[in-house]
Amino acid sequence: MKPMREDLMVQQQVKSKWQHMVAVICLNQTYRKQVKEVLPELFSKWPTPEKMIRANIRSIQRIIKPLGMWRVRSRRIKRMSEEYLTWDHKDAADLHGIGRYGSDSYKIFYLGQTNIGVTDKELKKYLEGFRKAA
Repeated sequence: MKPMREDLMVQQQVKSKWQHMVAVICLNQTYRKQVKEVLPELFSKWPTPEKMIRANIRSIQRIIKPLGMWRVRSRRIKRMSEEYLTWDHKDAADLHGIGRYGSDSYKIFYLGQTNIGVTDKELKKYLEGFRKAA
């Protein structure tokens, strides 16, 4: 995966719904700039949930350590990846580690729902720009 563009949201640059879920776990309580620096390496090593499930957790932790909460994040990513394989793709909040932000983000970027009440400032800013462009 090539470096992420600074002018786009992380969600606009991932290649799959699963990568989106990993990204929102990584974005929780950290800066997107930091996340944009670690995701290319993370996804180049483990681009799919099947590969992530088989990954050594310490290897994941080494890559995501700059984000903080690396032990918690790595466990969330592994468990979410396992659940993702049987997930019905309806409500992202059904996946482990995907809270309100991840659910709202999924609704916007994959279900096309733009008239939802979001609380996150970056998602609000994205929706405002989307509405102005429409």
